[in-house]
Amino acid sequence: MWRGRERRLVRRATAFVTLALTTALLGAAAPSRAGALDLRLGAFFPHAHSNLFHDAAELFFLDPQKDFRGVTGGIEYSTRLADNVELGVSLDGFDRLHDTSYRDYLHPDGGEIRQTLKLSIVPLGATLRFVPTGRRVAVAPYLGVGADLFYWRWHEYGDFIDFQDPSNPIVADSFRSDGWKAGFHVTGGVRFRVTHDFAVVAEGRYQRAKAKMGDDFAPNGPGLENEIDLSGWSATVGVHVRF
Repeated sequence: MWRGRERRLVRRATAFVTLALTTALLGAAAPSRAGALDLRLGAFFPHAHSNLFHDAAELFFLDPQKDFRGVTGGIEYSTRLADNVELGVSLDGFDRLHDTSYRDYLHPDGGEIRQTLKLSIVPLGATLRFVPTGRRVAVAPYLGVGADLFYWRWHEYGDFIDFQDPSNPIVADSFRSDGWKAGFHVTGGVRFRVTHDFAVVAEGRYQRAKAKMGDDFAPNGPGLENEIDLSGWSATVGVHVRF
């Protein structure tokens, strides 16, 4: 039942993003509609409020909200739909790894049992943006809301204890799970105009999505699903170029 609901959400988000991209391209083709390209770079601050991160923090030396903070960046194409209204289609990326070890277990010689945990999130999004000022002002604030398709991947590799074996052997291994999840975001920022066609942009964004995990993290029984939280805040600076 849940997988059917997830597929419907993904289809709706895909349809929305596809429609937004088509609208943006058609808008760019119209002589009266100006297109623009944004490039941005900044930091992502994950929420990490799900059982995957809670369990990992109990087992390993890990503070998910701090240890998975990292660099994010992206590109966005936007077109003006009407006075003070824009539609943008964007692709962003985040990738962060953390080297860690078990909290309560050591090698027989006393050495740490070490692993690497890696989180990757790639949102494909569409944003409807409201810019209440005129196009020629020096400082132009804006607000936006949109839908996303998040590609995500969680990867653990290194040395692990096999707790299914009564002797608890330490083995080299690798575990991963990935997938797509529909979500949304809200955003706000300010454009500082430098020339008629060039501006510097400061933006804050909140994204929201959680996904059930499969592959090596598939549930062992009813009610034992692993869930990964893809939500969080980002703060970026970049450039906005009109053409």
